[in-house]
Amino acid sequence: MENSNKFGFTQIAETWNGRLAMLGFVVGLATELLTGQGILSQIGLM
Repeated sequence: MENSNKFGFTQIAETWNGRLAMLGFVVGLATELLTGQGILSQIGLM
């Protein structure tokens, strides 16, 4: 039986982590451009 780890620091987990981080960055940048406010201003910290 093959021991396939689906949790932890595996290659597939790191790949998905990178993809989701890039997606989050693009969404944050697009939101900032559309609203004219920074992320901290939108959540009320500035």
